[in-house]
Amino acid sequence: MIKIDIWSDVRCPFCYIGKHNLETALKEFEAREEVKVEWHSFQLDPNLETQPELSTIDYFKKTKNISEDQARQMLAGAKEMGAKAGLNLDLENSILANSFRAHQVIQLAKENDLANEIEEALFKAHFSERKNIDEIETLVKIGKSVGLKASEVRSALEEETFAYAVKQDELEARNIGVRGVPFFVIDSKYGVSGAQPSATFLEVLKKVKNG
Repeated sequence: MIKIDIWSDVRCPFCYIGKHNLETALKEFEAREEVKVEWHSFQLDPNLETQPELSTIDYFKKTKNISEDQARQMLAGAKEMGAKAGLNLDLENSILANSFRAHQVIQLAKENDLANEIEEALFKAHFSERKNIDEIETLVKIGKSVGLKASEVRSALEEETFAYAVKQDELEARNIGVRGVPFFVIDSKYGVSGAQPSATFLEVLKKVKNG
């Protein structure tokens, strides 16, 4: 069995792109049935305040101290990368939202073997459907769409049942030196940082398989 550990944040477009590039590599990998993927939580900005009324452009202008043109160029670059991975990213209209609650739903999904499904659904909700991933009722609907029970999602969020698990994932990331996401650890040996092309993932997988 080849294990791939992934640290990711669902409000990170490069994490979404990296996920799809890895999946493309796995489709070409002859031993894909031997691969197990485990998702781990990582918040790029734990202190981010959810602000549905603030545009992504204005947020980047403020936090990175750049012009509107520079902000639009940044988003255009990420959108182009997404398109190459087969994704339609509506970055300018995504809702500025803290991802801590979304990560708690991911932890719940992990216990139900639905982690990959919830990751995809949350990425799509945030980057393509302009949904607020910090809103409990929205997260309940997303969870239900992948097979989780609505009552379990709502209860987990209201009681913060999985808050500790999120923090533990982030602590583990710090302990192994992860400073940004996406970050992939393949077979506990090889670290791959960023939204690398599918060819890069395939090369590492073949290296692991061939010893």
